[in-house]
Amino acid sequence: MSARPAVRPVDAREAAAAVMGARSAAELFASDPAGTYRRLARLLHPDLSPGTAAAFARLASLWADHTKGTRVGRHRVGPPKHRGGTAMLYPADDDLVLKLPRDPGDNHLLRREAEALRTIAAEGDPRLLPYIPRLVASFRHRAGTRERQANVISRAPDGFVPLSVVRARLDPRDVAWIWRRLLVAVGIAHRAGLSHGAVLPRHVLIHPLDHGLILVDWCRAGDDPARDVEQLSALVAGLLDDPPRSMRAFVEGCRRRPPSDAWALLRELDDLLEELYGPRKYRPLEI
Repeated sequence: MSARPAVRPVDAREAAAAVMGARSAAELFASDPAGTYRRLARLLHPDLSPGTAAAFARLASLWADHTKGTRVGRHRVGPPKHRGGTAMLYPADDDLVLKLPRDPGDNHLLRREAEALRTIAAEGDPRLLPYIPRLVASFRHRAGTRERQANVISRAPDGFVPLSVVRARLDPRDVAWIWRRLLVAVGIAHRAGLSHGAVLPRHVLIHPLDHGLILVDWCRAGDDPARDVEQLSALVAGLLDDPPRSMRAFVEGCRRRPPSDAWALLRELDDLLEELYGPRKYRPLEI
């Protein structure tokens, strides 16, 4: 089923009917919330349209409800913060994020993500779980005639940014910590019998100063660890700026014949980095 079209009244009468007939803020502002509000406010302003004071007041009340958040399950959520190819992300109370598929036909992807996160949380090393989002709840949410799978997950702490914002290639010493942490993130899943399935820049959140990393969006989780290493290696190759010859050969070898043991590969990478650069030294990453 397609998304509900934006409310587009042509005069004050139609605008008042739309506002007074809306059962909730979510219904009135289902599509293009800000544009819908501006259009309705312009048509219903009492200074311009006498007799619309009640509709204008209800519009203001519904907009206040929308901007302070609506309740989905047990969580109050605000306006969308990110529109992905598969899902919408909404900020939720208690420093969480609500994730809903844009199309109910993708409910199975959200269920797959929830199952993957549960498995990793149950079987992963607790010291390493900050590399993976934490699943707080997963449930079916009905709005009108549409039912969607909802996942409530932990929000990345302030300071994390998607790796996709990094447009320029980086010094290999800066890429090194991203590379290492990516291997840890997929390695956690591999030990639990899973793979991520879509190790792409937009799914990798990094903290440039604290050198933190979180691998998000587990909707494509599967059981092909070598595929994770192949994707991860392609990502790293795209970041490296003029790497040493031995590093270039290492990453290209991982792309051509990706191993399935991320932990063994991490040990090999550490040996290479020590040979090239000596003991690890902190370098703040400037983006």
